[in-house]
Order: sequence, then C-alpha cells, then structure tokens
Amino acid sequence: MTATRSRVEGVDRHGTGRLYAAADGGNSKTDVVLGDSDGRILARITGPTTSPHVIGLPGTLSLLADLVAQARAAAALPGAVPLAQLSVYVAGADLPIEVERLNEGVAGLGLAERVTVDNDLFALLRAGTADPDAVGVVCGAGINAAGRRADGRTSRFPALGPVSGDWGGGQHLAAMALYHAVRGEDGRGPATALTDAVRLHFGLSTVEDVSVALHLGDLPAERLDELSEILFAVAAAGDAVATRVVRRLADEIEALVRVAAARLDLLDRPYTVVLGGGVLTARHPQLHDDVLARIAALSPRATVTVLASPPVAGAALLALDALHGGPCPPPVEEMVRGHNTIGR
Repeated sequence: MTATRSRVEGVDRHGTGRLYAAADGGNSKTDVVLGDSDGRILARITGPTTSPHVIGLPGTLSLLADLVAQARAAAALPGAVPLAQLSVYVAGADLPIEVERLNEGVAGLGLAERVTVDNDLFALLRAGTADPDAVGVVCGAGINAAGRRADGRTSRFPALGPVSGDWGGGQHLAAMALYHAVRGEDGRGPATALTDAVRLHFGLSTVEDVSVALHLGDLPAERLDELSEILFAVAAAGDAVATRVVRRLADEIEALVRVAAARLDLLDRPYTVVLGGGVLTARHPQLHDDVLARIAALSPRATVTVLASPPVAGAALLALDALHGGPCPPPVEEMVRGHNTIGR
C-alpha cells in the first residue's frame, strides 16, 4: 500500500530530545507523526486504515511497520537512531482482548523501546483536552464514547454496532433518512419532506428508484452516506420525522456521556466533555444546542469542547506524556498543537 508522505520543512533536526512515533488509525485513514520530546514534529505520514476490524491483525501490524518506516525516511532518521516511544491509537481496539493482542503484536515489531496501543478515542480525548478527567464522544461514520480519570481509571463501551446496543453515527443516520423517505412515499410511515429531499438529491423520480438503484449497484453504496447531511437539513427546515431522528441521536449522546461519567464518579465533579467526529464537529444547531443543554443539565460543572485539533495530535501528546512521565510541559504541548503540518 502506498501512503501519502509529507516532510516537515524548516525543522531543526539536531535537537537532543528523545524520539517518538505516534499513530491515529481511523476507519478510513491512518496518520503517523514522528517527533521528539522537545515538541518538534519531524515528519507526518498519511496512509490507509490500520483498523484490525477492516484489515485484520496481521494487516494492521504490517501497515503500521511500513508507515513508521516511511515516517523515519521522511524525517531523514538514520536506522541506528532508536525510537523511545511508539503510541498507537486505532479504531477496532474495542475489547480488552483486542487491545492486549495489539499491544503484544506492535511490541513484537521492535519499532521502539516502549509501545502503547489503545482505542483511537483516547487520542481524540487528548487532542480535545489536557484535563485528566474527561469523557469523549465520537460521532463520525459510527458512534462511541470513552472516559478517563486522573487516577488512571477508564470507561469504555464494546462499540460493536447494533450487537452491542449502539445507535447512531453518520452511516446509521443516512440509512434512517432513506428508511423514512421510503416509508413516507409508500404510506407505511408518516409523510416527510425526506421523501422529496432524497429523490431530488439523487436526481431520480421516486425514492423507490433510489432504493432499487442502490440494490442493483447503479448508485454506489457509499453514496448512501450523503443522506446524513440531507437528514440534518430537512430537520432544520422543521420536518417532524427528521427532527425525531436528530433528537434520538441527542438521546444517545446524552446516554453515552451519562454512563461513562457515572462509571468514573464524575457526574457531580468538574470534567471536560470532548465532542468529535464529523457529525458533531459540524455543529448542526439543532443537534449541537440540544446536546449542550442536556450535558449542562446532567453535569452542571462539566465543560464541553468541540474537537479542534486532529486526533493524531492527541496521539503525539500521549506519546510525549509517556516520555515525560506525566503531562508534557505546556510549551511542548503548545508546539505540537501549533505545528502547521500536524493540523492538516
């Protein structure tokens, strides 16, 4: 597999800091950065997904080794120079056994003196806040949540889809938009503006035509995901059916925060809620305002932030925390967050 390589220009490569590599592997792509303990970013690489749910554990290990090698090459790092830390955060590291197997597998690659592997939500959390007491909710293609406390405790969910009780995510919302559009058209469900919005979006005469085109492959299956944005637009225009779906998503986000925070005894304490993933970072007012109001009622002392830094910045900061034996110094964190390449 070929990754997109980008070398950071104008970096002083003669610093004395210890070196690390950090990876954020989502469901669609993987970002890898290589830097040092002084906060310099020496290289950034972007490649395909490293999720073991998508490519299997052997594929994950092989691709991670390749991406780290490419990052070393982009940083012009001689082979004899070791990495002190490799921190990897990937989608698909959901169950304890999966995290354990990934840690063993990545450690076995011999890429660094120390290795840490965990779910990508913890990179998102660190990218969103330095607060050690925090809960993160990601709503992108799918939905998940995790929490952490200063004492090292964490809270997480299996995040295996409907089989583990999950509801929501952009792909699910898109499917719900088509579901209600079809039923509104043929009379099995209430009339909804989703019907016209969906057929017009695809330029077809009926929503049934859309369903048939998706079934036969005349419309690529991935185009169904476009209906997530259609759902929010129709809800914002006042459609009752679409609005109910958006409110149901707000219910789910509230539930994820409530359960994760309660497990960590945070509900009545100050803590930070980080909202990430494309659905939440879009700040659709109907959803965003509802979620803020719900969290304020649930945990009046909580602070809510919407992710602004890329998750790979969180992976890098977690690697730096490991190198420094605790939260990295503020100037180092500022260098990582402010770097003009890591944020691309």
